[in-house]
Amino acid sequence: MALHTLDQLQTLTQRALEKAGASAVQAAPTARALVAAEAQGLASHGLSRVPMYAGHIQAGRVIGNAQPRIQAERAGAVLVDAGNGFAFPACELAVKEAIARAKNCGIAIGAVCNSHHFGAAAYHLEAVAAAGLVGLAFGNSPAAMPAAGGKRAIFGTNPIAAVFPRQGAKPVTIDLSLSEVARGKLMVAAKKGEPIPLGWALDAQGNPTTDPAKGLEGSMLPAGGTKGAMLALIVELLVTALTGSQFGAEADSFFVKEGNQPKLGQVFIAIDPGALAGSATYVERVEALICAMLVDDGVRVPGYRRFDLADQATSQGIEVTEATLAPVRAIAG
Repeated sequence: MALHTLDQLQTLTQRALEKAGASAVQAAPTARALVAAEAQGLASHGLSRVPMYAGHIQAGRVIGNAQPRIQAERAGAVLVDAGNGFAFPACELAVKEAIARAKNCGIAIGAVCNSHHFGAAAYHLEAVAAAGLVGLAFGNSPAAMPAAGGKRAIFGTNPIAAVFPRQGAKPVTIDLSLSEVARGKLMVAAKKGEPIPLGWALDAQGNPTTDPAKGLEGSMLPAGGTKGAMLALIVELLVTALTGSQFGAEADSFFVKEGNQPKLGQVFIAIDPGALAGSATYVERVEALICAMLVDDGVRVPGYRRFDLADQATSQGIEVTEATLAPVRAIAG
């Protein structure tokens, strides 16, 4: 595998998306997000998604020249309509608005409707932490998990992310899907022809499987059983009932080219620590807990592995397999 700079990958990815029919408004932030995921070691949310995204533009599932716009707003709340474009430009606007409004109101919510796959949830919170705010992110996705006690996939893997800024250090960053693993890991395993562990997925008949292709046709198992399914329900309601977005069960799979416009929802919450117990108290409490955690050998601050990989990728470049890059180059022409 050859080394590539992040700028090279950004240029290639943006060109591929534009060749597929995306405007610069849509392609540039989407490419940034995909390359950032690749740099952080999140291959399932990185360049492997480019052919899927390009196919969705070509099939009309994504509007390539969509312009995100504010649909509704109050002092501490804003709803951004993604216009059935990619999620990333709309999420950028929603997060920017949430940050500005939280600084005035103490807390603010930026929500997105008529959206698409929003990648690694924590990516959207980097700007929140950089502004010294606590951030939360939620999003739904096409149905992949059953409700508690059910057999039919109705919820997506519905990721949750949180960031807690630190003084003089990178933020605590937590990012997890509510399935046992992210569905994108099955996509990567299927492309490589590798098996998956038992406990990740069920086939279409509801049987445990180690075949990622059968898992993609079936359903994912929730993390923590019933508790994971209940958390998925919370996310589903937050990002659909508040935004008017479609349920995961109403959105066709991302892993096929043809299908409907997913019209999914995302919610971002920004909180100013200074509005509550105060910034000094916040910093002291965060550092006290991190110090207590790190007393035990083997404990890592959540998110720091991603930061280390991203720093390394920035300074040294990043290795990407030819199997991943070849389809992107083909689309880019």
